[in-house]
Amino acid sequence: MAVPKRKTSKQRKRQRRGHIKLDTPNMQFDVANGEYRLSHHVSPSGMYKGEKVIDDKKEA
Repeated sequence: MAVPKRKTSKQRKRQRRGHIKLDTPNMQFDVANGEYRLSHHVSPSGMYKGEKVIDDKKEA
């Protein structure tokens, strides 16, 4: 059975785990609506690239 010969140091352990982190979402300020949205996504008001793509009316 494989057993480590030496204890893994804190530095080596942290170097290995350096890429494991939370990323901040890529938010952009939409000047047309005055609100923040994710890039390449439809804004909460239904606008995308200056055009209305989602109607606010709910179909029943």
